[in-house]
Amino acid sequence: MKQLQDHTGICAAPRARRSGLVASHVALALAMAQTNAVAAPADKTLETVTITAQRIREQIETEQALTPGGVTVVDGETLQERSVTNITDLLRYVPGVWSQSGWGSDELFFSSRGSNLDSTDYDKNGVKLFQDGLPITTADGNNHNRVVDPLSARYSVIARGANALTYGASTLGGAFDFISPTARSTDPLSLYVTGGSDGLLSGRITAGGVADALDGLITVEGKSYDGYREHSKQEREGAYANAGWQMSDSVSTRVYATYIDNDEELPRGLTLDQIAEDPDQAAVSAITGENRKIVKTARGAFKTTWQIDAASSLQFGFSYEKQSLYHPIVDVRGPDPDGAGPLLGPQFFSLLIDTDHRTLGGMVRYDLKVGAHDLLFGINYADTEVKGGNYGNLFGRRNGLMERTEEYSDGYEAFAMDRWRIADAITLVYGAQFVDTNRDVRTTNAATGDVVNPKGDYSEVNPRVGVIYSLSDSNELFASVSRLFEAPTTFELQNDVCQCNRLLDPMKGTVVEVGTRGATAQSASTRWHWDLAVYYAKIEDEILSVDELVPGTNIPTGTSLSKNIDDTVHAGIEALVGASFSFGGDTHRLEPLLSLTINDFSFDSDPDYGDNTLPAAPKYAARGELIYRHRSGIFAGPTFDFIGKRYVDFKNTTTVDSYQLLGLRGGFAGKGWEVFGELRNLTDKEYIATFSVLNQTSGNDAIYLPGAPRSAYVGARLSF
Repeated sequence: MKQLQDHTGICAAPRARRSGLVASHVALALAMAQTNAVAAPADKTLETVTITAQRIREQIETEQALTPGGVTVVDGETLQERSVTNITDLLRYVPGVWSQSGWGSDELFFSSRGSNLDSTDYDKNGVKLFQDGLPITTADGNNHNRVVDPLSARYSVIARGANALTYGASTLGGAFDFISPTARSTDPLSLYVTGGSDGLLSGRITAGGVADALDGLITVEGKSYDGYREHSKQEREGAYANAGWQMSDSVSTRVYATYIDNDEELPRGLTLDQIAEDPDQAAVSAITGENRKIVKTARGAFKTTWQIDAASSLQFGFSYEKQSLYHPIVDVRGPDPDGAGPLLGPQFFSLLIDTDHRTLGGMVRYDLKVGAHDLLFGINYADTEVKGGNYGNLFGRRNGLMERTEEYSDGYEAFAMDRWRIADAITLVYGAQFVDTNRDVRTTNAATGDVVNPKGDYSEVNPRVGVIYSLSDSNELFASVSRLFEAPTTFELQNDVCQCNRLLDPMKGTVVEVGTRGATAQSASTRWHWDLAVYYAKIEDEILSVDELVPGTNIPTGTSLSKNIDDTVHAGIEALVGASFSFGGDTHRLEPLLSLTINDFSFDSDPDYGDNTLPAAPKYAARGELIYRHRSGIFAGPTFDFIGKRYVDFKNTTTVDSYQLLGLRGGFAGKGWEVFGELRNLTDKEYIATFSVLNQTSGNDAIYLPGAPRSAYVGARLSF
């Protein structure tokens, strides 16, 4: 299937004039492609897979071209030729998204258009996650316990900011949709293995088949990783399966099942002096408290598509997910009474979270094409329940119940949109979302029986209007004005700063966006593709939290203080530019790729912070590569990262320096097999990957997570 993909992995060519059904929702487009795929005899399997993959790609390009804003599509096939072990690797070339892993495992930070720039970065809120069009983000907006395995996605759609309206999302960061491969869109049998520095060994095997109206696919994977820091091991096993039934020429159903068992150690933050002394060490409290995160997840889902007629279709689905979280997180001790030796100092504060989570999710989509109008109506629903307790932490074991916790959240998002082709070259895109959501958090003190029970109901209508002007079949301009809305999560429900038992207000804002995307003809010897978006968002009541330090220490407690900020600004430039130059009669190709993000996130005349810059996100991030490809299948070239400085605290007293990284990757692709190798951080540059956000730093805060040193990885894939 290599001939069907861009080598960059980014689908960027618009199809604004393409006739036919506008998917309006990438997951729906994929389901329609699967519905229309015709099962072939065994000796025609590859042909069927190729045709289906082509349909999928065309539907995705159509959807992307009819969105008046920044949307990036990552082809999962291209991830197979470099080392990809977490979502940060998948998001590497997505402009507008900043993502880093603190120690190389699945525990990572991501922010889209300035979402989540505070101490609750572990929530990963501000972005709504979907899997095959069904929401996996909890009902209150949290993504803190699970993100999707990047290699389990055939395509990933990153709709930034208000461009996620087709998913019903209105969050500051937008929506990420991870679309699973099926037996009709991938090889019937494949084996993938990768390994390298710091004890990394990861492997997966995928098997599937098509039998007339039925098809099925299952992937089993495992990962073992020692980590580049002390106390940062990870062990993960997972299984991902789906099966489809073509019930009739117009109706199909697909069921999905996922199981993940993930156990990873947490080395925690260090001071800058500790990093200078030994960046590979773990925080002492992380070891004495056996800080780790054990998450077991089981999920089942189904999705049915009914192609009613040539102009209309209906899609509906349901998901059920259960999680268990065992999370020793804090162990703060005083000085060892006998100095360095076998004894430990007295424990001042500790925390171990042990909870069970359950989330129900559902969605309905109806598409209707009437004349020059492409209409979409949809509803998302989610209901989440969390029960468990906060315990004392004694060497990673529960040591007495401190609080019983119960959290309930539910809500729905109803949305409608019309893509109205008012002229041959002009499409007006307008619509609105209505959100209604509830929060109910009950915390019972185990010793006294005292109950704290904040509750909140939030609702809002969020309109959007945009226009797309088609310059040609493959080039367009776009502009839009949209309303943003985000209710507080259960972690950020109350104003912790004022200590006044007052609920936080939801975040609201207006964003203006303009841009262009396009591509030159595929047949040309020199080909270009580009995607550029410029946006400006004025935010009211942005919810921000700062990490609370244990009194008298430089160690974060793992809890946060939240409050509303009256006015903030989120603005930026997002650019993705790629090219392919052929020479030597198309025997050789040179393929540069650059993803550039420029951020301007700041307070706006705030009484406490003035016009300070918001922390955590860099001023700029440029990531790219220059890959040489030979017709025989050989490819090689350098990679680079240029990352700007970041503020550590709201007071802007401390910055993390900018840094530059250089890498190299290459490989060889033959018929049915591929091998690759990758070197990262060739100069062994020392840098800060991420950190905990504070209100004001003291100069000796244990909040910094050092980046990965020089490392090497190799991998191979066999397909049958």
